[in-house]
Amino acid sequence: MERREVLTYGILGLPLAFGALPIYLFVPDLYARSGLLGLSAIGFVLLLTRLIDGIADPCFGWLIDRYPRKPVLLGALIPFGVGFVALFTPGAIPVDPIVALFVTLALCTLGFSGAMIAYQAWGSDLGQDTVSRLRLTAAREAFILAGVVIAAVIPTLISDDPLIGMQQLPWFMLAFLFLAVIMLCRVPSGMPHIATGALLDRLRLTLSDRRYRRLLLVFFANGIASAFPATLFVFYVTDVLQAPSYTGLLLAVYFLSAALAMPFWVHIVQRLGRPRTWILAMLLAMAAFSSAAALGEGDWPLFLVICVISGIAVGTDLTIPASIVADLGESNGSAGTYFGVWNLVAKVNLALAAGIALPLLSYLGYTPGSTDHTAVLIGTYVLLPLGLKAIAIVLLYCWREDLSINVGHIARRV
Repeated sequence: MERREVLTYGILGLPLAFGALPIYLFVPDLYARSGLLGLSAIGFVLLLTRLIDGIADPCFGWLIDRYPRKPVLLGALIPFGVGFVALFTPGAIPVDPIVALFVTLALCTLGFSGAMIAYQAWGSDLGQDTVSRLRLTAAREAFILAGVVIAAVIPTLISDDPLIGMQQLPWFMLAFLFLAVIMLCRVPSGMPHIATGALLDRLRLTLSDRRYRRLLLVFFANGIASAFPATLFVFYVTDVLQAPSYTGLLLAVYFLSAALAMPFWVHIVQRLGRPRTWILAMLLAMAAFSSAAALGEGDWPLFLVICVISGIAVGTDLTIPASIVADLGESNGSAGTYFGVWNLVAKVNLALAAGIALPLLSYLGYTPGSTDHTAVLIGTYVLLPLGLKAIAIVLLYCWREDLSINVGHIARRV
């Protein structure tokens, strides 16, 4: 595929990124500061919509396998855009605030999930071999990372008032979305396989794929290893490094490093293959991240270096496994279903990390905002993820030959 076509496909990742991190980063703060809802009510709505969203993913995947990807993608962007605008204008809908939050958040998250799965499956259709699918995945994820960084810094750049800054996010998202849709009209539809069969039959076919099951196990172990630091990042920076004012900088450097490293990893994959490249990157991440256990107050510059190296390494987590899923999904004519289950597991990883890490820290005596028991925080933030990452490496090494899929033009089958 031409580079222009790859980049044109990838640009939609930028506005879609506004529906990921910003929602869970800014929405609780926005609705709490506005005085419309208490933290308990906000937390209940967030939990409920996350559960609904996670359960919906495999269903979306099944539906997307039954229809052409491009029209489904464009259709899903409508509730995503409407929900996002309404979500960041609290009080605009004349109903009970908790109902308004649930409806707008559900519209936004379900629209986002449907669009993302269709987007991923469309990339599978466009790529006719392993390398092209890897390049499409890298472009998509690089734009998503760029969108996360942009969305994270917009509120503070717009205004010193958090409420005003957060309420400007929809207009930036809509501008990026309009540009992306115009660009996407120039990208071909690819060669989708329109699948048939009931939902349970498609799920059974998907989960009967031994290579996919093995990849899911590696992804599960590695995903939880990454989700623990993501959940505890702010606590570590605030209470261990005692540098809360540098949180935004550290996050931006991490995500930008991941985005900029994408072309490098695509080049390495063509030499070493995907499993070996992924193992190499995970070892690099472990070597860098282990140093975080030795840091303390004022060591944020050293942690900045760790963020750069870890960000470079995480680029493989975002590209290599997803490109393997694309190959496996296309080989069974079920790319949508494969990505639907995949996205469900990704959300389970985040939920489990939060559900395990936070109660564990509380049980062991750690209190946010206190310098007491920071050793417990360091152990949970650094050492536990390192152990999980090691398990993922062992599993991937044992199954490296099974996952060394090198696909040319795939003959699809149902």
